Amino acid sequence: MIGVSLNSCSKCKGEDPTARIINNGTHKASVQIKTSGGNTVNINNVDPGTASPYASYAAGTVTFTITVNVNDYVETVVMSQCFDYDISINAQNVITTTPIDRND
Repeated sequence: MIGVSLNSCSKCKGEDPTARIINNGTHKASVQIKTSGGNTVNINNVDPGTASPYASYAAGTVTFTITVNVNDYVETVVMSQCFDYDISINAQNVITTTPIDRND
């Protein structure tokens, strides 16, 4: 019985990372996610006061190009499997990225 309950845990098992935009800023926001493997994922035109769905992409070195109004912000980070990333934009259009471990 104990073995069965341990196997039914919903822990992440090597799943690709995901990201979304939470836009509490004053303008539409978009992000381009470039992976080290050369793939690109776009989350476009997220209105103020809304959040996008999560988009999945390959783990590894990732370059985020975040556009708010006409300003581009570029950040390169290492993204791990089994993580979700919230790209948050506050009322002053300041951007923060928060990793969320799916195994917690």
